[in-house]
Amino acid sequence: MATFRLRGVTVRHLTGSRAAALHALDLTIGAGEQVALIGPSGAGKTTLLATLASAHQPSEGTLEILGQEPWHLPHAARHRLRARLFLAPQTPPLPARQRVVTAVLAARLPHWTLWQALTSLVRPQDPDAAHAALSLFSLGDKLYARVDRLSGGERQRCGLARLLLSDAEALLVDEPISALDPALARHTLATLRQEAAQRNATLVCSLHQVDLAREQFARLVGLRDGRIVFDAPREQVTDTMIAELYANEHVEPHVAPPHDTPAQIAVGACF
Repeated sequence: MATFRLRGVTVRHLTGSRAAALHALDLTIGAGEQVALIGPSGAGKTTLLATLASAHQPSEGTLEILGQEPWHLPHAARHRLRARLFLAPQTPPLPARQRVVTAVLAARLPHWTLWQALTSLVRPQDPDAAHAALSLFSLGDKLYARVDRLSGGERQRCGLARLLLSDAEALLVDEPISALDPALARHTLATLRQEAAQRNATLVCSLHQVDLAREQFARLVGLRDGRIVFDAPREQVTDTMIAELYANEHVEPHVAPPHDTPAQIAVGACF
């Protein structure tokens, strides 16, 4: 069964001119597939991920997620469907004064009772699981640190550790390595891919680092101006295709930020 099926999907910007951010997309992603979204800034990668998470409603076309059309479901049923997905934004929405252990365990909120959720704020329900997830991203020593004491790269990896504690069937990850050095970036992507493979979860990851996308993912979807330019196995994606995708754009090699300093908390969504 396909995890995602889009037929003629158009999504409009939520503000401003209401122009289309995605134009008549046709895309099918099967269960357990691992796909990288690449393309220049403003291509529509983040909008596509939010659409796949049923956070943006298409204005035209048909969207199916796990065999259901989310925007034809009652609110409660759509909420249950979203609980089967996990959207990890580039800047995770982690409360600044919260302890890392609490932020990571929040991945289990969709499946906890209200009492469990409130209790975990005072006494974390499963700190060992949080520690194990953080350790996979070399953050085990940050278990009881405050979120606002983390660097930008550490905060990104904390958000990904949260992903590991979810039992989502589809993992939607937006620019997860933008604040990481090359070696840590490669390790982070390998950890995500291994986790997805172990649980047979679908993984869709947007990346600005074309070299790592080609190295790590078997299928690449190139987006430009809200349209799919190509959708192909990596062996069929040529340097010419990449050059045309990024025409008039300068593609930088993956280099870590000069100072790994705390980033501003941004509003985002994790399902």
